[in-house]
Amino acid sequence: MGVDPGNSILSLNSGSSSLKFAFYEAEPAGERLLASGAAERIGLAKGLLWVRGAEGGRPLLLERKEDFSDHEAAVDAVFGAAARLRLPEPGAVGHRVVHGGADHSAPERVDGRLLADLRALVPLAPLHLPGAVAGIEAVAARFPHLPQAACFDTAFHRRMPELAQRFALPDALWEEGVRRYGFHGLSYEYVLDALGDAARGRVIVAHLGNGASMAAVRDGAPVDTTMGFTPAGGLMMGTRSGDLDPGVLIHLVRERGWGADEIERLVTREAGLMGVSGLSPDMKTLLAAREDPRAALAVDLFCYQARKHAGALAAVLDGLDTLVFTGGIGERAAPVRRRICEGLAHLGIEIDAERNQAHAGTISTPRSRCTVRVIPTDEDLMIARHTRRLLFPGD
Repeated sequence: MGVDPGNSILSLNSGSSSLKFAFYEAEPAGERLLASGAAERIGLAKGLLWVRGAEGGRPLLLERKEDFSDHEAAVDAVFGAAARLRLPEPGAVGHRVVHGGADHSAPERVDGRLLADLRALVPLAPLHLPGAVAGIEAVAARFPHLPQAACFDTAFHRRMPELAQRFALPDALWEEGVRRYGFHGLSYEYVLDALGDAARGRVIVAHLGNGASMAAVRDGAPVDTTMGFTPAGGLMMGTRSGDLDPGVLIHLVRERGWGADEIERLVTREAGLMGVSGLSPDMKTLLAAREDPRAALAVDLFCYQARKHAGALAAVLDGLDTLVFTGGIGERAAPVRRRICEGLAHLGIEIDAERNQAHAGTISTPRSRCTVRVIPTDEDLMIARHTRRLLFPGD
């Protein structure tokens, strides 16, 4: 590439069929975004690679149809596009890794031992970890000497009280690592940084997107969260069920003869908004189709569950000072925010309808005892920050 790498950082967020990326320059004042984009439909036909700049309006710098046979091909395409756009060659690569298990509670430099651990953890996050491992391996195959960092979504929650991490199960399972890990930690970290002094109080952050969770935070420290052992727990999501009575799964095993693969497919790919609506896992699509009773039911159930979980987390915090919406739904679905907040008046929440509809930074009224914020998340930036601190410690 055409520029000396210095302390430039590439953030990668690998999904099962996509690779999101962002290039940053590490400067004394912080990390400056240079460009971001995605390679989409990895392993499928009609793939797409696009890159946007960081200037006002985020201009489209490159867009091309390209098929990617695997994540290594996608990584090659990303580096090729960066070279054509004369972006700095990265001095390090940071990866979002959804699950760190019991042994990984902070960002780590990638090595053979860590990769082996991540492969062993794949059953706990089957939608996410295979893509992350493939992304790490793809970078190592092309640039074996380029340092890489794994930034765990579970790390943020490892400071929760043990009481919040425990299941009501025998102690031997706790010792084996069966516990509530929580996820979306990189998003929560970013939101708390953006809140600044407001994070000192009692805060609930609602990360609502295709994956959805909430976290209770007191004075900047995690107290509880909705997701548990895997990213399938807690709130219903785009295709994930959220919490289920274990008896439902026992029933499916005994009465239908289902095995682990069938249950996994149900709770991770065929449930949630998709399962209830029978139409789509996308909230925007369902809001536009609310005349369909099943679409309306899916939206109603999502809002109901989010409201119920918010109330439970407020009880853990003994009240609430700030509620933050983030994630794709939290940032852009005003009707969902309104419906959730309408049932939380007892917590001092009062929404300004016009500000909510306009997606303002603060959507509560001046009279509201609880401030309600909308903060766009930036997991890529948190990956870059962690990678910089880990791999460029003297910078």
